[in-house]
Amino acid sequence: MKKKLVLKIGTSTLTNSTNLIKRGKMEDIAQQIQLLQKDFDIIIVSSGAVAAAKQTIQWSGGNLDDIAQKQALAAIGQPFLMNRYQDVFNDYNLKTAQCLLTYNDVSSDNAKHNILNTIDILWQHNYIPIINENDTVATEEIKFGDNDKLAALVAILVKANLLILASDIDGFYDSDPKKNANAILIEQVTDINAVKHLMSSTKSNQGTGGMQSKLIAAELCVENNIEMWIVNGQQENFIFNAMNGIKAFTSFK
Repeated sequence: MKKKLVLKIGTSTLTNSTNLIKRGKMEDIAQQIQLLQKDFDIIIVSSGAVAAAKQTIQWSGGNLDDIAQKQALAAIGQPFLMNRYQDVFNDYNLKTAQCLLTYNDVSSDNAKHNILNTIDILWQHNYIPIINENDTVATEEIKFGDNDKLAALVAILVKANLLILASDIDGFYDSDPKKNANAILIEQVTDINAVKHLMSSTKSNQGTGGMQSKLIAAELCVENNIEMWIVNGQQENFIFNAMNGIKAFTSFK
């Protein structure tokens, strides 16, 4: 029986911390998933709709920091984002399906039942569900979190064995590595309460998440006996490098 893997891809990973979604990074993800599929049923929780819109249209007027503006951009960008996934993943014989969720969906018993049925059928037919928050009707991702919490809730819903959060740094540090060159990577966390004082609200240029949102996701996972990793998604083969001990990362047991 296959294990279950939830892979959260943030905007900063898809763009490699630039203003453009990178096809090469999507190819890197697809190559790894192609190999992982023999051992794992996989779900991708992907941000990037707003970045896709900014990349593909000229947007004039309005404050881009306004929630309503971002919701509109997400509505424009989501089809572009999925089209890019389909275009790249098709080259690796990977089939994808879009699932847009809100936090209410993963808290309602009836909705959870329907989501699980949909995901199970998609897996049976070798489709990879690609989940994003439905930003048109919900704003949690836009305001805070870059889908970190949603990824944790999805992992809990499907009883995943592992949640991987792809970040723009190597993991959880004892201080902000973007400000302190001597920051030390904490490779394993077994007591979240012991590291809460180290939380940083530092966010990437493109994404909305920070270590605070990742620690919230980790707490949810640990409470439900799901292992969670924070890995540097900007490196090639980041999933296999973590799984094979080639590159250090942070695991929450």
